Amino acid sequence: MKFSQRLYEKVTGIWEKTHQHPFVIGLGTGDLPVESFIRYMKQDYVFLIDYSKLFALGAVKARDIETMAAFAKLLDETLHGEMDLHRRYAEKFGITHQQLEETRPTPINLAYTRYMLNVAQNGSLEELIAALLPCMWSYWEISKKIVNTYLNASNHPLYGEWVKMYSSSEFGSLATWLIDLLDQEAEGKSERELTILEEHFLTTSKFEYMFWDMVYQGGEWPV
Repeated sequence: MKFSQRLYEKVTGIWEKTHQHPFVIGLGTGDLPVESFIRYMKQDYVFLIDYSKLFALGAVKARDIETMAAFAKLLDETLHGEMDLHRRYAEKFGITHQQLEETRPTPINLAYTRYMLNVAQNGSLEELIAALLPCMWSYWEISKKIVNTYLNASNHPLYGEWVKMYSSSEFGSLATWLIDLLDQEAEGKSERELTILEEHFLTTSKFEYMFWDMVYQGGEWPV
């Protein structure tokens, strides 16, 4: 069994709960409250600023030029693909670029990104991948399920662009590359080492669910 298959089986319960979350369902039906999506768009924008740093650190920790180039591509796609989508949405809602950049991350957002950055800076390449992978992999899974469940989701005037980006073959190929790289890096590792990778993967998968719940219900600083 590939290590990614082991991870997929371990995380099934968490991801199924995510698929059933009202925010995710609302993206599919088109009934998601606009204020929840605006909160998501702003929080995810500042999340992606830190998430991009993980790809830069991946290039630093890479052991060959091909892997360095692939991480550089992921960095570019995040900065100029995903974040451009958020900028376009901000423009629709009358949010300036400066306001977007000055968004203050919520406690959950901050805890999530700091966990990943700590793993990336202090751990191995495979630990870095295990920590950042749930975000990309679960987004691909969520968007594919939305497309297969809600036939008109890709054409929704507001949320359709989000669905199309994350269900695209281009985004899927980036997620698949990371999955394959983790399988490659996990080969020959001891059970103790694999358990550490598994723990990172499960922890950030839980953070992903908490992020969806936070942007749906709120979750700002209490003071």
